[in-house]
Amino acid sequence: MQIVYETMYILRPDLGDEQVEQAITKYENLLREQGADNIQIQNRGKRRLAYEINRHRDGIYIQMNYTGPGNVIAPLERAMRLSEEVIRYLTLKQEVPQQEPAVEEVA
Repeated sequence: MQIVYETMYILRPDLGDEQVEQAITKYENLLREQGADNIQIQNRGKRRLAYEINRHRDGIYIQMNYTGPGNVIAPLERAMRLSEEVIRYLTLKQEVPQQEPAVEEVA
């Protein structure tokens, strides 16, 4: 069964554009290897953090929306947890409204 996910992660602000692109590509390829598809990536740019994380006041926000089986999340989050460049990540399962068949009322 395909489930819709959204993963938001924050990269260190001192990374160059090329390093940011490499990180995005790395996680996108990891998702594809695990069977995810419909991957949409948005680079939200450098933003101020609400609070300091690992002595960083800013971060580069990346949002990924994708569909896939339930087993795509664990390898992705493990890679992010072990990464030096990711300072925070969060994955949400999105609720997709089901199309209900229209029921006609009989008068």
